Amino acid sequence: QVQVVESGGGLVQPGGSLRLSCAASGSIFSIVAMGWYRQAPGKQRVLVAEITSGGRINYADSVKDRFTISRDNAQNTVYLQMNSLQPEDTAVYYCTVDGKDNRLIDFGSWGPGTQVTVSS
Repeated sequence: QVQVVESGGGLVQPGGSLRLSCAASGSIFSIVAMGWYRQAPGKQRVLVAEITSGGRINYADSVKDRFTISRDNAQNTVYLQMNSLQPEDTAVYYCTVDGKDNRLIDFGSWGPGTQVTVSS
């Protein structure tokens, strides 16, 4: 099994910053991609940013130039630096990890989510 745990959420004022972290552990042979999704109240879960093992990065248009995703391959960890946060960024942020487990079977795992609230 693969476990995914996020941390770093919280309450921040508009214009502020937060840094989310996500660590994957367990029976991991290799990781292909790690990413962040978010789900606002009453809305669908949507992609925020993703990064592959080769370093290819994709951002949602709504967060480009404000959010930065980075990854520590050795630690199976992904980060999301969020700057210039706005109330519309308020959501539960979920980390996702895709790869192969020690049986060389593909897996896709989600963390439980971390709440980010942007409010004055």
